[in-house]
Amino acid sequence: MANKPLRAGIVGAGYIATWHADTIKALPGVELAAVCDMSAGAAEALASGYGADAYSDLDEMIAKANLDAVHILTPPDSHKMLAVKCAEAGLHCFVEKPVGVSAAETSDMVAVGRKADRLMAAGHNFLGMPGYERLKKAAQSGALGRISMAEINWCFPLPPLRSGPFGLWLLREPKNLLLELGPHLFAFATDLFGPVEVSHLQLSKPITLPGDEVRHQGWRILARVGDVDVTFNISLVETVDDRSVVLRGSTAQARFDYASDTLVVRGENTADLVVNPLRAQLSQGWQHFREGGVNVVRQVTSLNRKSPYGLSFRGAVGSFYDSVANGRPLDARYDMVTAVTVMQSIDDALAMMPTHKVPAHPKGKPQPKVMVIGGTGFIGRALTRDLVARGHDVRVVSRGRTGPFADIQNHVETVSVSMRDVDGMSKAMEGIDTVYNLAKSMDKTWDDALINDVGVSVGVAEAAMTAGVRRFIYTGTIASYDMSSTDGSITEATGYADDMTDRNMYARSKAECERQLLEMHEGRGLPLVIARPGIVVGIGGPLQHWGIGRWHGAGAVRIWGHGKNNLPFVLIDDLTDGLIRMMEQDGIEGESYNLVGDPMMSARDYFAAIHDQMGARLNVTSSSLHALFASDAVKHMLKVTLLRRKGITRASLKDWQSRAHFTQFDNTKPKDELGWMPETDQDKLIAGAITDANLFGF
Repeated sequence: MANKPLRAGIVGAGYIATWHADTIKALPGVELAAVCDMSAGAAEALASGYGADAYSDLDEMIAKANLDAVHILTPPDSHKMLAVKCAEAGLHCFVEKPVGVSAAETSDMVAVGRKADRLMAAGHNFLGMPGYERLKKAAQSGALGRISMAEINWCFPLPPLRSGPFGLWLLREPKNLLLELGPHLFAFATDLFGPVEVSHLQLSKPITLPGDEVRHQGWRILARVGDVDVTFNISLVETVDDRSVVLRGSTAQARFDYASDTLVVRGENTADLVVNPLRAQLSQGWQHFREGGVNVVRQVTSLNRKSPYGLSFRGAVGSFYDSVANGRPLDARYDMVTAVTVMQSIDDALAMMPTHKVPAHPKGKPQPKVMVIGGTGFIGRALTRDLVARGHDVRVVSRGRTGPFADIQNHVETVSVSMRDVDGMSKAMEGIDTVYNLAKSMDKTWDDALINDVGVSVGVAEAAMTAGVRRFIYTGTIASYDMSSTDGSITEATGYADDMTDRNMYARSKAECERQLLEMHEGRGLPLVIARPGIVVGIGGPLQHWGIGRWHGAGAVRIWGHGKNNLPFVLIDDLTDGLIRMMEQDGIEGESYNLVGDPMMSARDYFAAIHDQMGARLNVTSSSLHALFASDAVKHMLKVTLLRRKGITRASLKDWQSRAHFTQFDNTKPKDELGWMPETDQDKLIAGAITDANLFGF
């Protein structure tokens, strides 16, 4: 009789949870049985794709799901409490890094695991990559000679530092950046050499977050393990991706790129002087070709299910379940005892940080008449601040209880309420005159979009009607228009196609939201006004803006189409001015406004201006939209036939062409009816969009 599969549960349904769920699904003898999240909707959205049960209460999941193990994927400051509860309930625990927020917390979890006789694993997933195992073998076998130096790098842009969301755990305190990223780096050094002794910490490239909180984007840590000097480099500005471990030995130097799972060794050779450098370069070239070829074959044959990042989870999570199934001790790489050592080194580095001074901010009790839903996003933050600057107090609806408004907290009140809770939203709207709904949902299937985007938007509108708000402003998107042709122009009277089934999910979902909200306006009197922003640029916006092209890191972008047509840019300050005018103008219920600036700059003009103003030349190429459409068709076929994905749709050629924004916009209506005056000077547009926008983070 076959053994029953191990039953796994996930606690925390955020972004990283999908990687864990996919890994569990791929492991023989393991099944994902349950997902728990405080947001019932988030739990259900993840669980439904894997045939698991959804819970919003951990105690209920423990009592009912009959689990063997859990993956704890919540914010790090909750790990200890959850791991202790699960271990004491008899569950083996796989805890995402950082396991705890200190060595002491991590040690406490180890003690609880031992007492309960449960395995406590640390999510040091990069140690499970095939390339790292080869690197470790080379180091320990002496193939590199005597190792004198190690350099471990995390040089990878962190966009939330510049464009939010600023409520993320890793941005709440200065130390959280190292707590979040440091375990990856210190785990490498600890596993290769042993406990790390930190001797120096240097911080650089400070950036000021909303609320005058300073965070450093550059970290350089000098350390030692025995005779090996170790340097840890973290760079979070817009930089070329370099996530690597470099070992320098007496015989050879090895560079392991853990972003792509490649290992290249550069060693001496015994050829004659003239042939020696040629042979050295040929060796390097062959290794790069081999590593790249292996990755291509692996990803193509697995339909990208064995990406480098995916392989790292398979290595770590697979090792954990092998120990659970066979009653074996954990591999030292993932044993939480090792994580205690890792966290102690991080504690030592953090002890060298300068004292964090929290800026003094005004106190006071806001009297909000305006609500902004989605107020912690790029547009929402700017709108909230513009409203306050014009004398309005604001109530911001956010997932957390705080937002990036500490410096204006006497005018901004942050409330945490689920958008799915119509009664709760209605109560939160009591006393509110105007509601801005800027929220959006990014879904993969139409059924999910109907629930998470359309259904939620309608529910929020129901709450607004119950609360009796005077004006309900909803942000749609110009992406819902057919912009595939260079003929004609788009106005608010243009309308959308009757059949949107061949459009991308975001465009289709937003259009359906508008349709149902307009029905509520016409049939039930919802005081609705619709705003459709253009490509929003300016302070707080990202360098890697996907409305302009497909990005491949900070330095390379494929423009949608040829990139020579003018794009519908709009400065963030102009957009918020238009949104506020939509609140102030009487008698415009039922109207919509395309808040798009005057046509002045193409994608190629935009990147040329970045080069001219910032001295940074990006690798900018055109794209064949026909080729992208054909490639997407092949991917769609593979997903449906081989991966058995259900409910996914395929965008039409016109949808792909619309991403290039070929059709120009006529913004006469908001100018005439709202008195809106977006920027008309190209030099000022460039200053606002590029020069003053801190696109690169420094």
